[in-house]
Amino acid sequence: MTSQFLIAAPQSGAGKTTVTLGLLRVFRRRGLTVQPFKCGPDFIDPIHHRTAAGRDSINLDRYLMSDGHIWDLYHSHSADADMAITEGVMGLYDGSVKSQGSAADLSKLLGLPVILVLDAKAMAYSAAAILYGLRHFDPDLRVAGVVFNFVASHGHYQLLQEAAADAGVAALGYLPDHADLRIPSRHLGLDTTEAETAIEAAARHLEQHLDLTGLLRLTSATGLTSATDLTSATDWPAAAHKPPTISPKSLNILVAKDAAFHFLYPENIRRLEELGAVHYFSPLKDTHWPANPDLIYLPGGYPELYLPELAANTGLLEQVRSFFAKGGKILAECGGMMYLGRTITDSSGISYAMAGVIDAHTSMQHQRLSIGYRTIHLPGGMARGHEFHFSRYEGPEPPSGVVWSSGILASYMHFYWGEDRHFLDHWLAS
Repeated sequence: MTSQFLIAAPQSGAGKTTVTLGLLRVFRRRGLTVQPFKCGPDFIDPIHHRTAAGRDSINLDRYLMSDGHIWDLYHSHSADADMAITEGVMGLYDGSVKSQGSAADLSKLLGLPVILVLDAKAMAYSAAAILYGLRHFDPDLRVAGVVFNFVASHGHYQLLQEAAADAGVAALGYLPDHADLRIPSRHLGLDTTEAETAIEAAARHLEQHLDLTGLLRLTSATGLTSATDLTSATDWPAAAHKPPTISPKSLNILVAKDAAFHFLYPENIRRLEELGAVHYFSPLKDTHWPANPDLIYLPGGYPELYLPELAANTGLLEQVRSFFAKGGKILAECGGMMYLGRTITDSSGISYAMAGVIDAHTSMQHQRLSIGYRTIHLPGGMARGHEFHFSRYEGPEPPSGVVWSSGILASYMHFYWGEDRHFLDHWLAS
């Protein structure tokens, strides 16, 4: 690998994603194999990363994962790549507790140089103080360079170059504001034509305005931190190292994947593939399953945007009900759990009938954001994940926020079992 770095910013909205997608596409077009990563539990950015780079983007999260697992993921997925580009989360030092789990935290763990994206639309020499602070706040962090975004003119950039030089940070170019660079709404989480157009525009824009040769020089790969040097920041249970209780390759697994359901960790899917054959289906369009399942996995997504279509696909809803009634197992997260309820009510107050497997209703009225990491203890082990939803759950409140029975494991929580699936194995064996 010739180059590796992490793209970060002082705050959200500075243009990290635009720069990341543009660089992924630029270097891919130049014939390089570029491996994308995403700091934190985000689902949408990795989907766009895949569009830009042509490879799965892998989440790296110091809350959901042990340090050794993060190192293994980074090493294994970048082993055959020419470059590895990691997109940060929120502001550079914004973590779950102070800077824990932040982009800076991950950068130090893996020894990655940081390329900053600074929103400079209403700024000149004050950029020096910001860059100096970000560079020196943590002496163990290597801030290698900065890209200035939303710059008014070349003259404006010259002022910013002086600021960067005085802060000791290399200026790698600037990006004038450009309407074509707007990444589509985060609701458009699939590989859409709009996203492709924006990625191509970003690549052209970056090639015109950034010092890509300087970027490669500053981020030359000098070797990762050794896995033997890593110390875990979290308390990981011994259950993570126990052998699975399910015979490998014995299950037929159906995974919902379409515009309504697509919040999937690639590592979760790889662990499911250890248990059997994985097939994909669309609750929006398919009237019959592609195979007879032993397990159905309904991940999160945006079912609230497709309620008429989901409700109209009565044949598939009946198949779900029949499968459960006959003792089948269903794993559902967030939007998938909403689909299993009796109804989903949209923001205007119209209710749509769903599978009715769970005796609950969910509503998009009177929305309130529920967000954060979650750790729960389930029979068979500890489960880690995160929540991000606006809907309200109306029904008997499940213990610990999880509907658990021999046939259903459902929660607003997006589970991560890419490292430890012991709780999942226990449920499958019950």
